[in-house]
Amino acid sequence: MRRIRRLSILAALVLAGSMWFYVEHLLVPYQVSSAAAHGEPRGNLSDLYPRWVGTRELLLHGRDPYSADVTREIQAGYWGRPLDSSRANDPKDESRFAYPVYVVFLLAPTVSLPFPALRIAASWILGTLTALSVPLWLRVLRWRPSYDTSAILLLLTLSSYSAVQGIKLQQLSLLVCALMAASLVLLVDGHLVAAGALLAVATIKPQLVVFLAAWLTLWAMNDWRERQRFFWSFLGTWLLLAGAGEYLLPGWVGRFIDAIVAYQHYAGTPTPLVALTTPAIGAVLEAGVLLGATAVCWRFRRAPANSMEFRLAVAVVLTATLAIMPRLAPYNQLQCLPAVFLIVQSWSSLWRQSKVSRTVCVAAALFVLWPWMASLALAVASIFLPPSAVQRAWAVPLWTSPAISIALLGPLIFLVRDSSAPRQPLS
Repeated sequence: MRRIRRLSILAALVLAGSMWFYVEHLLVPYQVSSAAAHGEPRGNLSDLYPRWVGTRELLLHGRDPYSADVTREIQAGYWGRPLDSSRANDPKDESRFAYPVYVVFLLAPTVSLPFPALRIAASWILGTLTALSVPLWLRVLRWRPSYDTSAILLLLTLSSYSAVQGIKLQQLSLLVCALMAASLVLLVDGHLVAAGALLAVATIKPQLVVFLAAWLTLWAMNDWRERQRFFWSFLGTWLLLAGAGEYLLPGWVGRFIDAIVAYQHYAGTPTPLVALTTPAIGAVLEAGVLLGATAVCWRFRRAPANSMEFRLAVAVVLTATLAIMPRLAPYNQLQCLPAVFLIVQSWSSLWRQSKVSRTVCVAAALFVLWPWMASLALAVASIFLPPSAVQRAWAVPLWTSPAISIALLGPLIFLVRDSSAPRQPLS
């Protein structure tokens, strides 16, 4: 048994190393060579940079971070020069400051730092927060796996393409996912005021938090006397952030909405369901996912925060959010961690249910594990083949990325089906 555990950890280390090798030595070199061949600009390509420039210009110089002038300055650093729509090969991503203005309160301590140093520090901080989110989610799920299993979960999380991409881009989604995990830990432990405040801070990326906030509001209203502190803390903290933002930049809400509309126009990325089917079929499937998630939330609205039903609702809401969100960004998939962990935790019971449940579990596992398996295959191939030949297969590890959140909903459906609300709280 000890030998099996050691081999499992070794396998996780190999998979983790293969993913980082794939990104550093295959994917990035391919992107660099492709950009050079097509005359595409490449600057620092840090997702933190637009937010940092916008924060600096607002706090130090009183400039509107949503303005065209600031956008051009952002492009000069992000892409290496301002974008030119007359150039056919210029990127369509305008890299605007497309966040709520109150993100500047989080970034205010960084405005005097040189960006190269900040970029390195941010990568380490976001990587650390991602690592910390693993035990936080395990605590939310009331799962205490062995040290070996915990180590494997940590290794695979930090080497998932979602985490690797987010760390290299300094993407604030990693911070938001960690804030959601911390908020839910506080919630299940009974610290409702602190939980609401942290979730409000996580709304710096509202598209990731909106459905979770809606579910928790419904949950709070169904035991208002005991749970209202969460709602008032969340609402009060958000109003404080939004109001402080209004003081700094009057009318910021309208500017933010304009930035989001523009972002949807130039980003032009469909939802996963649309990308995998057609616009018409995808819209029907999205409606089905939304209605299904709503039904789960309604069914479990009275469940105690430390119950299996509550955990299921959280996992379903966070996973369904990605399935219907119009942005195919792998770094956002870290909010699927509670679904992945819950499925692993419940694997034995799922496997015993039926052939159908076993099939959806195997499918979900294959979709989730594919990036590691493919990157390992490319790492082995790079031993025997020249880099240029291996780089031509750069997209293979990403084949399942659009469908991961959708595949995870399958096993969750079986867990929901066999749950009855409310059960007695688990201690």
